[in-house]
Amino acid sequence: MNPVVPTQLIVDHSLAVERGGFDPEAFEKNRAIEDRRNEDRFHFINWTKKAFKNVDVIPPGNGIMHQINLEKMSPVIQVRDGVAFPDTCVGTDSHTPHVDALGVIAIGVGGLEAESVMLGRASWMRLPESVGVELTGKLQPGITATDMVLALTEFLRKQKVVGAWLEFFGEGASKLTLGDRATISNMAPEYGATAAMFYIDQQTIDYLKLTGREDEQVQLVELYARTTGLWADSLKQAQYERGLTFNLSSVVRNMAGPSNPHARVATSDLAAQGISGQWDEVPGQMPDGAVIIAAITSCTNTSNPRNVIAAGLLARNANQLGLTRKPWVKSSLAPGSKTVALYLDEAGLTCELEQLGFGIVAFACTTCNGMSGALDPVIQQEIIDRDLYATAVLSGNRNFDGRIHPYAKQAFLASPPLVVAYAIAGTIRFDIEKDVLGVVDGKDIRLKDIWPSDEEIDAVVKASVKPEQFRQVYIPMFAIHEDTGPKVTPLYDWREMSTYIRRPPYWEGALAGARPLKGMRPLAVLPDNITTDHLSPSNAIMLDSAAGEYLAKMGLPEEDFNSYATHRGDHLTAQRATFANPKLFNEMVQENGKVKQGSLARVEPEGQVMRMWEAIEIYMERKQPLIIIAGADYGQGSSRTGRPKACAWPVSKRLLPKVSSAFTAPTWWAWACCRWSFCRALIATHWPSTAAKPTT
Repeated sequence: MNPVVPTQLIVDHSLAVERGGFDPEAFEKNRAIEDRRNEDRFHFINWTKKAFKNVDVIPPGNGIMHQINLEKMSPVIQVRDGVAFPDTCVGTDSHTPHVDALGVIAIGVGGLEAESVMLGRASWMRLPESVGVELTGKLQPGITATDMVLALTEFLRKQKVVGAWLEFFGEGASKLTLGDRATISNMAPEYGATAAMFYIDQQTIDYLKLTGREDEQVQLVELYARTTGLWADSLKQAQYERGLTFNLSSVVRNMAGPSNPHARVATSDLAAQGISGQWDEVPGQMPDGAVIIAAITSCTNTSNPRNVIAAGLLARNANQLGLTRKPWVKSSLAPGSKTVALYLDEAGLTCELEQLGFGIVAFACTTCNGMSGALDPVIQQEIIDRDLYATAVLSGNRNFDGRIHPYAKQAFLASPPLVVAYAIAGTIRFDIEKDVLGVVDGKDIRLKDIWPSDEEIDAVVKASVKPEQFRQVYIPMFAIHEDTGPKVTPLYDWREMSTYIRRPPYWEGALAGARPLKGMRPLAVLPDNITTDHLSPSNAIMLDSAAGEYLAKMGLPEEDFNSYATHRGDHLTAQRATFANPKLFNEMVQENGKVKQGSLARVEPEGQVMRMWEAIEIYMERKQPLIIIAGADYGQGSSRTGRPKACAWPVSKRLLPKVSSAFTAPTWWAWACCRWSFCRALIATHWPSTAAKPTT
């Protein structure tokens, strides 16, 4: 069995930042740890490229798949057998829409669905709502693409664009660089859209030239788009089912958090929102709100040269004034492309970032994917002993509770230069716009004194980012090397003790039995904003978790537990990841009248409270059908589509009468699982008062 389409696997989600950016050998050390921990996975991956046709593997250490797709893989217009047609992409990751910025329809549908396309099956979806988003005005001086996209994420979440296909247009859109557009498209999962399209125009052509695409390909893209009506000028009369307008000139310097990417807060309002405020500076101690992680990471920001250059220039200005990173801050720079290192070197900014602790630790997802790595043991112990409110600031796209690091109680999203500024400040309580970063020659130094001008940023980008850098990185990366190694068996030799790649039980007929819609019991009653990180975490595995105990029994040392994401190929670990987020609130589990935090469940009818996985095991032994009740936005976040459906039927609380009374209804669980149109008669029978005004 072989893929029927050419398939490229890019390994980018498996590296943890065990060595921070203040270690000059961080990249080499982190890569060595990645190879050691993931030997089982990489053994399997290396087997696939030899055992299958149509499979090519880009090994770890080369960058993030979405940024590589944007900078190299997508031709915008494909050519096969003498026929030209638009490029499209169905991807396994929620950030697949990144390349929508090029005018390529690319959507993330989740692993199982995208992988079935690889094998020749169709991917079915509802005809999406088409929403046009007109961008007016232009960004004010000093405002980054990150500020813009955090404001847009808040705006679009409020406009309920979940599942929609967006197309951005207007005078504001035409002025955005391709890097700025990519920042918007990459955040599509955070505002809930399936696609976030831009059109093909001169910005597209300029970017293809900048990233070293062949001249013939660039000419084909423009000719095809102009001929077929896909060029921007042809789309001015486009009509949409719904239209929205967003004024770019209204954007201020922003952050997002805590806990949600759409929880935007202007940096000028940090005090009013209760984020910044007074804290005690005690020598030798971390302050309240200590920033323990400051990370420039993720394809959202490192694919935009302006953002990275701005961080480097701010670091240079800070160094000139003698400002330093606070010692408790674990800082890192993890670009999504090796070209970032080349243009930072060209601009003379690599050493400036390294001086503040932002040396390159990887070319991979890292912190944004919950792979922050271990803290200094002394710092970790102080957090535990003092029950310290510790935080993380990152230029990523997700800051859900428990995702970034187990000891960072909350996390905030910010632009790369702001991340550097917070490493200097050292605490989220610092009012980043008003407070003093340091005193030089009797002068108070604030953020405005080290923030680089737009003119300088643009000048450095123009002088330092060059097509030959992209060719230098990508030509050897994608060169086809004939494999002269030993032949491999077409059947994989499973490793019995592997906790990464295990022979799945469904090959042996151990399929789940029928799931009747009667006699159900609740596994969890959950609040609003339950993300896929609550359902199936991707972050580090702790020893006291169900997965941690299992890995310890399998002989893995705690330091090599790695993340939930890396162990997904072992169903025995993946099962124990179900609702394993330590920040989960299951309303069925209460103590002294308050909901207790943790991966906990209450087994019925005994009423016994226990860890979630143990409860699931008991229910599996009893063959007990389960149901989950959740509030608004259940399942938002990464496209790990299997987990929300895996162990129970989810249903929205907003369809229900008062939950506490519903527990006593014998037909309750069967009713909750059904679709609204299927069961209005049943509702009318049991709850006549609610049948008249159904909520949808």
